[in-house]
Amino acid sequence: MTLRVAGRAFPKGSLAIRLRDSLGQVFDDALFAAAFPADGRPAASPGALAMVSVMQYAEGLSDRRAAEAVRARIDWKYLLGLDLDDSGFDHSLLARFRARLVAHGLEERVLEAVLAAAAGQGLLRRGGRQRTDSTGVVADVRLLNRMEFVAETLRAALEALAAAAPNWLEQALAERETNWLGRYGERVDAWHGLPDDQDRDSWLRQVGEDGFHLLTAAWRPDAPDWLRRIPALETLRRAWLQQYHRGQDGVRARESEDLPPGHQRLASP
Repeated sequence: MTLRVAGRAFPKGSLAIRLRDSLGQVFDDALFAAAFPADGRPAASPGALAMVSVMQYAEGLSDRRAAEAVRARIDWKYLLGLDLDDSGFDHSLLARFRARLVAHGLEERVLEAVLAAAAGQGLLRRGGRQRTDSTGVVADVRLLNRMEFVAETLRAALEALAAAAPNWLEQALAERETNWLGRYGERVDAWHGLPDDQDRDSWLRQVGEDGFHLLTAAWRPDAPDWLRRIPALETLRRAWLQQYHRGQDGVRARESEDLPPGHQRLASP
């Protein structure tokens, strides 16, 4: 049924369909056996999670959007060999899968499997540009998730303040020239990319500066005391302490090695 519906829905094909038709099932679960305990069954197929990781990098998706694609997109179900009514998996499994790959030194296997499958179909020739850094793929997806987290945390605080103290918020936002509505008016995971004139690092720093502006305004002596007891604002304060540095040289995002351990770090507003 998935095969028939995908053929009708995508008569000219798609990246996911062409990938499945050209390379078949690229990843076998046995490739990643070393990263999973032998006395239990993984919550989702490691081979499927590897293919989802490749596709989310190719399409620039966060974990949440990639998991939504597995649930909702027919061409992704075709790629993964799933029934049309398959409900997919929770997006948090992707981060855990990447952590297992890195912890067991298996991240190169994802790239090697793709190259082997492509070479087997005659799609690669000797001496061509065939390799990239697999750790770069992992880092890029982590950056997308981090961008989604900080922007959604700031958006949650803005929405809470808009309901609790609209006049105060309007005055606080007017003190900083930034496109508040354009940047935080919609869910960040609904965006497909960033403005063409801004790279990801500068965008992450811009969100940090906006958040610190809001926190500074809320902690001024003339601000109402009860503002600081709004849970979304306290979550913003904690998240910004974990995600950013602010010093004489301005605001900058913490490097990966400077972030708190995963079990201590906020992951959702």
